[in-house]
Amino acid sequence: MMKIILISGKRKCGKDYIAERLQKRLTNCSRIVRISEPIKSEWARKLQLDLSALLSDGPYKEKYRRDMIVWSDEVRSRDYGYFCRAAMAEAMETTDHPISYIIVSDIRRKNDIKWFLEQYGPQMVQTLRLTSRIEVRKARGWKFTQGIDDVTSECDLDDYQSFDHVVANDLQEDQQLIEHLLDILQLK
Repeated sequence: MMKIILISGKRKCGKDYIAERLQKRLTNCSRIVRISEPIKSEWARKLQLDLSALLSDGPYKEKYRRDMIVWSDEVRSRDYGYFCRAAMAEAMETTDHPISYIIVSDIRRKNDIKWFLEQYGPQMVQTLRLTSRIEVRKARGWKFTQGIDDVTSECDLDDYQSFDHVVANDLQEDQQLIEHLLDILQLK
């Protein structure tokens, strides 16, 4: 049975980094899914932007982040599962071998979790909330930005009480953290 790991957390808490480390350990039986990919793909197509730069973790993405959030929230208001469905469809279409683990590295809203639970059921879905101290996030390049860090895309899960696991990602040495995550998520 396939397992789906939903990773959430504030900007610069290490969601993508941890997802990539987990995938590396799980080898070719896992796949990282990013809900942001169909958002960025459609946004790039709509405005004729550089998709590869938009998918990176640099200033180009930050230049368009606020407008992408507003637009994607409008799409979600009509269909809350639109981007989750698109991301999963893309992942499954481009897979040429059996997948045991899907790691969704950018869960940002209660409705994202709701969609996955409705589609796959609680027996297949686990939620992981990564936390990091503000000093650690700042050291990773985070700076509070009004209109980004104080809107739904960053704050909707702040009061979510039903995470399966909440884990601090503040360490420089992450091998021990990865082993801990593999254990608590029962991925070994």
